[in-house]
This record gives sequence, structure tokens and C-alpha cells, in this order.
Amino acid sequence: MAGGRGTRGRPFTDYIPKAMIPVQGKPLIDYVVRYLSKSSAIDQIVILGNYTGIGKQIEKYFENHILQKKPIKFVQDTQSGTGGDLVHIKNLIGKDKEFLLWFVDNLCPLDIRKMLKFHREKNSIATIAVRKYRKEETGYAVINDGMVKEFKEKPTLELPIAECLGIYILDSKIIKLISSKRKKDLNLSYDILEPLSKKGNIGAFDIGKIPWMDVDSPTRVERNKELIKNIIKKF
Repeated sequence: MAGGRGTRGRPFTDYIPKAMIPVQGKPLIDYVVRYLSKSSAIDQIVILGNYTGIGKQIEKYFENHILQKKPIKFVQDTQSGTGGDLVHIKNLIGKDKEFLLWFVDNLCPLDIRKMLKFHREKNSIATIAVRKYRKEETGYAVINDGMVKEFKEKPTLELPIAECLGIYILDSKIIKLISSKRKKDLNLSYDILEPLSKKGNIGAFDIGKIPWMDVDSPTRVERNKELIKNIIKKF
């Protein structure tokens, strides 16, 4: 999924799509495509985006860089939300029982086959990657009775609730469910998955302490050079 407007990355993303944010000399999407293409669980890669505007840069990039081991197809979205736009890949999924949905701003070297195995064991309609540990970007202090007792520089915190990442394995039945909705702008999490979660149909694949980063802007890339270096090394 590479059609996001990248509002948090402005003004940079007014000229270059979020998928093309430079990360150590290459576009963000380059790393994601390379990683997915190496997995034996992946048959083909479909990049869903808006190619009528600056998103055309994505397509041109891959035309000039033969780097993928799996075929890439480009599908035009309609800016119908993170859920609504998935109807455009219906024909490409064919008879496949499930597909991996990876939002392009997610950098995370998770084990795709392990996540797929978990998804099938849970017999879920959808499985989302989550984490309970987060490496903070700022320093923290331990406070007791209004006094600082200890400083913790950029600690790894265990979260009270799991953080949802933009990586999913979805049963192909999700597409039919989306198509049945009359709402124009559909959010995948709140309009589609939230009702299913009430019925116990959504799995949560915990990535543990595997590094993850939301690459929403060049500024965040600049602030997290060591984290990105670690992720790319694992890629």
C-alpha cells in the first residue's frame, strides 16, 4: 500500500511520495520490495498507489531498477481509504486464500513465513503485526515524591497495550466484505477489522523485540539513523 498522502512528511512529500523518502541512499519502498521479493511465501508484489500524480515516480523507479525477484504490478487506487482501495486488487488475488498487506512506511524485518503460520493456526480472518516493546526517542526519569531518582536515556518500554503495526495477513474474504460496504471512504482498522475483532476473528502476531520503524518523514529518518541501520542490516 503506497498511496498515502504523507501529510506528516510535508513539505517534502508535496514533491515526492512517501514511498520515495530517501533512506540511506535509496527510496524507502526499495527496501520493502527487496525484502518481500526474497520471501518464499510471496508469489508477486502489487504496489497500490496513486499514479496520476507524484506517485508516478514509484513506477518509473522500478522500470529503471531491476532489483526484484518476483513480478511487480502497479494498481491505481481511488483514494477510497485504507480499506476501500483494496477492492482494486481483487482480480490479482484470484483464488489465493490470503494475501499480505504491507503499508510502505513500515520498516520491520519480521519473519513473514512465521506470521503466515501463526495466521493459519489461529484460523483468523485477519492477522495484524503488533508489538509490546518500544524503543523511545527521548529520555525518561524515575520520579519519587517529586524528586528525580534516576535518568533512563531512550529506554525500551513495555507498553500497557499492544501497538498495531501496518503489516497484515488478510483472508481474501475481506475483499468481498469491503465490496459489500456502501461507505465511500473505508478505514481498514475501524470499519472492517474492528467489528470482526468483537467476534474473535482477528489474530495478533507479536513481533517481540524485532526492530520496527514508521518512516513518515525525512526528519524521522535523520533522527533514527542507528535504528534504521539495524533494520536494514537484518533485511
